[in-house]
Amino acid sequence: MDTSQVTAFYEMAILILLAAGVGYLGLLLRQPLVVAFIAVGVLAGPDVLGLVRSTEFIETLSQISIAVLLFLVGLKLDVGLVRSLGQVAVATGLGQVTFTALIGFGICLALGIDPLTAVYVAIALTFSSTIIIVKLLSDKQEIGALHGKIALGFLIVQDIFVVLAMVTLSAIGVGVGDDGAAGEAGGGGLADVGLVLLGGVVMVGLVVLFIRHAADRLLRPMSRSPELLVIFAVGWAAGLAALGDVLGFGKELGGLLAGVSLASTPYREAIGSRLASLRDFLLLFFFINLGATLELGALGDQIWPALVLSLFVLVGNPLIVLAIMGAMGYRKRTGFLAGLTVAQISEFSLIFMAMGISIGHAAPEAMGLVTLVGLVTIAVSVYMITWSHKLYALCEPLLGIFERSGAGAAEEAGVAADAGRHDVILFGLGRYGRQIGQRLRDRGLRVLGVDFDPEALEAWRALGMPALFGDATDPEFVAHLPLEGVRAVVSAVPRDKGALTESDPQLTLLEGLAAARFQGRACLSVHGGRDGDLLRARGADVILRPFEDAADQAVRRIVEA
Repeated sequence: MDTSQVTAFYEMAILILLAAGVGYLGLLLRQPLVVAFIAVGVLAGPDVLGLVRSTEFIETLSQISIAVLLFLVGLKLDVGLVRSLGQVAVATGLGQVTFTALIGFGICLALGIDPLTAVYVAIALTFSSTIIIVKLLSDKQEIGALHGKIALGFLIVQDIFVVLAMVTLSAIGVGVGDDGAAGEAGGGGLADVGLVLLGGVVMVGLVVLFIRHAADRLLRPMSRSPELLVIFAVGWAAGLAALGDVLGFGKELGGLLAGVSLASTPYREAIGSRLASLRDFLLLFFFINLGATLELGALGDQIWPALVLSLFVLVGNPLIVLAIMGAMGYRKRTGFLAGLTVAQISEFSLIFMAMGISIGHAAPEAMGLVTLVGLVTIAVSVYMITWSHKLYALCEPLLGIFERSGAGAAEEAGVAADAGRHDVILFGLGRYGRQIGQRLRDRGLRVLGVDFDPEALEAWRALGMPALFGDATDPEFVAHLPLEGVRAVVSAVPRDKGALTESDPQLTLLEGLAAARFQGRACLSVHGGRDGDLLRARGADVILRPFEDAADQAVRRIVEA
């Protein structure tokens, strides 16, 4: 047996076990895997344990991880999804990216970083980690809250910006030699650029044809075997990444186009969910490869710039989002909670910097700087998002300047027109909520509907009933409701299964009603378990159990028949 193969196997085993151990420690500290993986890369690097020997093998796995990661980004870039982004998501996403890049560039210049490297570092500061934010918001059951919806919207805008930035880098890299120098002047260099651009156009054209004529037909039979679907997706991502590399515009763009080619298929969600774990595993090798190239001795000079830039990301980015949303008429609470989600940089920041360094534009020490910023901002922002409501209560007296007079108009569209005496205020205008509302109206009650889904509001108003754009999780919004004369507030807001948390829509609605001294009945829906008892103990008057109530009604009709 080849000794090098045995050595590589032992090396992989030790690295994976080390990742598991550091990951468990990170779990105890409530840190995401990205932080643990970066730590593993540093520990395994030559300046600490020196475990990395099979550099070519790890480099290959690192490249596959980037292809899969960008494949998953492309998988989310469905044209219909981009069209569905709300105005606030687009405005906030573009504004945050623009202001973060401009201010970050100025800070980098003030720190003595050369202008071209400063451009790369400033752009790297604009990316936030979708993986981390979605996980934290889901754990807090805030993925469906107004600030959660807005945050997801501008994360998609950031993903689109990532795509444009990497496409630009790929184009810049055309004609640049391995040593980072520009190609020779003259027709040869222009001819190379022309050939690569032609290859890119041809590849995009083939992807468009594949989307229109082959994607669904190819994936439909494969979908019968989930394992085969995953194997095809990885092979497709790696194959198009390799083709992109052969044509000269990079593996990154090829992997991205592979994801875009499957984004409009009905199998997108199944592929994305099944590849998530593989993505996390492969990313380990990207960070190990990164750690193996870092010189810890040189990082000492980067500590001060890293702290300054980390402070900007942790404080400046949320303030930028807060200011933009305040200018658009959103309350300071909504802007603050949404802003906290951009208080970190992402794994894409490191990939972007690696591309810039490989082209020869950014100084190599910039990778250490951005890595330190990533460690600090990701580690701290996790706690900021976890304790966001307590942090808001602490900062609330200082946030008045971000809330213009008449704030909440964006969240209460239609309040003036729909204000008046109502018998019932109903939160949640999905199928369950609409059915409740129609039956209450049939009994002669006047119902005011509340939701922050524009489509749900439109469907509700089409029934001839008044509605407000609002969020049940915002106590300030609840306090501004026309509660005088209201006999009952009903919540049909869908919630995730699991134990109630302090940020649960039902609990925050109860707190808001109590603060507004509401004298009517609070009727809240639950999935089951002990949730009903807990809500009654907190002041709920009526507990709705949709599935159990429907089963009771069905049994009653069956027996009567």
